[in-house]
This record gives sequence, structure tokens and C-alpha cells, in this order.
Amino acid sequence: MAITKVWIEDGCIVCNACETACPEVFHVTEDTCHIRGEVREDGTDDTNLADKHPLKGDQGASLEDQIIEAAEGCPVEVIKFEKG
Repeated sequence: MAITKVWIEDGCIVCNACETACPEVFHVTEDTCHIRGEVREDGTDDTNLADKHPLKGDQGASLEDQIIEAAEGCPVEVIKFEKG
């Protein structure tokens, strides 16, 4: 099963590890990390915490390894994802 949703929980320390691992999905801002709108069905660039919108098409399948690497490399463990 592929990753269908990715979100950032509160507590991001903007270390850039996620964006380094998977710049297609993660965009680090001054105070948190966003899930890029280009890879989300709703097209919004934010943490995706409130609504947990799904990823577009096959984004979750094609970027699964990088998303998992980013989540595992997050020192504060705020990157979450769902498989479906």
C-alpha cells in the first residue's frame, strides 16, 4: 500500500532534514515545515495537520521511500503519514 497522506504535527524545529530527504514533498519555512501544494489534491501549501488532505495521484507511491526517510530522520518525530 502506498502513502496516501502526509502531515506535520506541532513541534517542528525547522532543521531542514525533511526537505533535504524529500524536497518534492517538504518545504521548510521560518517556523515550521509545509507539505507542498504541488503534491496534494487540494493544492494548499501548509502543514496539512488540520484536514490531512491526500496526496495527488501516484505521488505517495513514487515518493514513498523519500517520505519514509524524511519521517525517520526527523529529530522531533513530527512527520506523520498514512498508507491506504
